[in-house]
Amino acid sequence: MIGILDSGVGGLTVARAIMDQLPAERIRYVGDTAHAPYGPRPIAEVRRLALSVLDDLAASGVSLLVIACNTASAACLRDARERYDVPVVEVIVPAVRRAVATTRNGRVGVIGTEGTVRSRAYEDAFGAAPDLTVTSVACPRFVDFVERGVTSGRQVLGLAEGYVEPLQRAGVDTVVLGCTHYPLLTGVLQLALGDAVTLVSSAEETAKDVVRVLTEADLLTEPDENAEPPEHEFLATGAPEPFVRLAHRFLGPTVTGVRRLVRT
Repeated sequence: MIGILDSGVGGLTVARAIMDQLPAERIRYVGDTAHAPYGPRPIAEVRRLALSVLDDLAASGVSLLVIACNTASAACLRDARERYDVPVVEVIVPAVRRAVATTRNGRVGVIGTEGTVRSRAYEDAFGAAPDLTVTSVACPRFVDFVERGVTSGRQVLGLAEGYVEPLQRAGVDTVVLGCTHYPLLTGVLQLALGDAVTLVSSAEETAKDVVRVLTEADLLTEPDENAEPPEHEFLATGAPEPFVRLAHRFLGPTVTGVRRLVRT
């Protein structure tokens, strides 16, 4: 079973990508909706909250942990890798690797929450490629639009055009979607940035990293065409009903029977 942590529902884009690439694997997903969003919170508080949920996931017997939240990845990745006996995958480095391989002019943009941008985690991750120029922009209102189901139209396009203006001035040819909500805005973002700019989804790149890590550790579930589809678990630290409503926008009717994770 793969354990996935997010502050809410955005990490379901990561879960969806993992399900697509590894259809035999079970997923246990926890959305810390009682404390969402993580983005505006101090990094130390995000670290405490995220590690608390990861402790529960690790204790449940998962074979791999995924921190499916950019802000949480920036806050606690090093601690998590020292703390648990199972592999830990996060969303920042996989996206950075893809951006480095993709850019043609060496100018890369990153869009994310205030917490992710403030942490400078992406700049640190790009440090291994010193010839690149990285421009980061916080897009705090995007999450609210996505969770209200507004992913197209003039209002969100106008918002996107305002956010990406510094990236256009910087002449970037590649943009990392540094929040797992943002893949639902790829149409609007591509329109705002133009077709010459390549978008890199942290969700898709993280799923590829999960495949790599499980393969290298020989932890993959053997596919069996006669087996029933795996039963995934979805938990929320807040009220389940709002989580279900939002989750249907990310995964459709796949998300059923969400349980509340009671914290001790």
